[in-house]
Amino acid sequence: PWLFGIALFVMSILLYSQAATVRAIMPLGIALGMNPWMLIALFPAVNGYFFIPNYPTVVAAINFDRTGTTRIGKYVLNHSFMMPGLVATIAAILTGLLLIQIY
Repeated sequence: PWLFGIALFVMSILLYSQAATVRAIMPLGIALGMNPWMLIALFPAVNGYFFIPNYPTVVAAINFDRTGTTRIGKYVLNHSFMMPGLVATIAAILTGLLLIQIY
């Protein structure tokens, strides 16, 4: 299941759309016989569009910040939204996995 979650994350980076990622990849999970509850728990992995900083809201936030704390780092994949986005996505997936274990 973790590999499927990584596939969801990578595809959402490439497709820049949560809905397109779900439409393209979730049927594969069903065809592979994954538990539907597991697919629901892995759903937050489709929020990877923040990873490459070219989404309009990310670029706007960088441009609007006058303090200079919101920026793209020396490397393209080293920006202010990287760590909060990864932490939130991982926490949401872990919460989903915990909930399917409880129920």
